[in-house]
Amino acid sequence: MNANMGSADRIIRFVLGVLIIAVGIYYKSWWGAIGIIPLATALIRWCPLYLPFGISTCRKS
Repeated sequence: MNANMGSADRIIRFVLGVLIIAVGIYYKSWWGAIGIIPLATALIRWCPLYLPFGISTCRKS
């Protein structure tokens, strides 16, 4: 499982994940649990949806 996410993509996903979770907690809704998905993909630096399309936002070395 190679990383396919660049730093800007990771930051955006992390912030969105935290925001979705916070809104879910604020409104006492279980929909906030959806925020775990972008948060987890940001933390592991790999997005399974990028794989079939061959997308990678990582810098090539």
